[in-house]
Amino acid sequence: MIKFFYRQGSDILLGQSETEFAAISKENVLWIDLLQPTGDQKRAVEAFLGTEIQSRAEAEEIESSSRFFEEGGALFANTNFLSPADDEMLMDPVSFILVGSTLTTIREIPLRSLDTLQLKIQALPDAFPDGFTIFVAIMDRRVDLDADLVELISKDVSRFSKRINQKEDINEDFLLDINQLQQNATDLRENIVDKQRLVSNLLKSKLCPRDTETRADLTIILQDISSLINHINFAFERLEYMQDTVVGIINLEQNRIMKIFTFVSLLLMPATLVASFYGMNVHLPFEGARWAWIAVLALMALLIIGVWVYFKRKKML
Repeated sequence: MIKFFYRQGSDILLGQSETEFAAISKENVLWIDLLQPTGDQKRAVEAFLGTEIQSRAEAEEIESSSRFFEEGGALFANTNFLSPADDEMLMDPVSFILVGSTLTTIREIPLRSLDTLQLKIQALPDAFPDGFTIFVAIMDRRVDLDADLVELISKDVSRFSKRINQKEDINEDFLLDINQLQQNATDLRENIVDKQRLVSNLLKSKLCPRDTETRADLTIILQDISSLINHINFAFERLEYMQDTVVGIINLEQNRIMKIFTFVSLLLMPATLVASFYGMNVHLPFEGARWAWIAVLALMALLIIGVWVYFKRKKML
């Protein structure tokens, strides 16, 4: 699917077919948005822009040279947009190409932030003079959404911390929940750092507009990203501390259970020894007496009480 926005007079209009490129000047096209594009649509955009579009495999490479580079007067940038799904985070790769005043985005799934921005562009055409302004607006919106995800993780961390303080359901499943939240925080931190690198490289690029307003907007976005990194790092440190605390609590509980089993075994050991003696087929004291079993039981009880008193005095209980 292809959508592109081009300026006609004071308005910004929407085109939805690559065949319309022939009737539109390249300087008037602000944004080309490709959603799961076909081969014909990619080739039409490449011909219109005069540059080659990266394949999805190339866009997903983690090398810095693949995430951001310039080639033939075109600027290429790749990043991931995170979205929460159940208990995990999904990474959706999005590619950006800036050629002159035209922005091109390539993505595989619908993104609400881009869809709402498209409506805003048509409603406020004067606020978006070129594709670079649209790119800055996209990054600003995504950083805001990342901030919401950081806040969501921080709330989960606080909820887990309260659960630990109240000693509520501290078990292996809870430890797995903390581990999953750690993984989400790691993915989010990696994604935010990737955006920081992208915006920093953009500010250093010769293709970046030199007007004060655009550079000021990018600088503010960079400051917001730095703040988010600090917040997510703090949340990650809290999660590590919580994980160590939960492991400690589980170990203490297991040690307490083992201590109880060990003490019960030691408590019954002398009585078991007496019972084993009287179970042997040999002559023993009180043999044949009717009250012998009472004496044996009394001796066993006395030994049990003696062991319990000994451990109590040694403060081993």
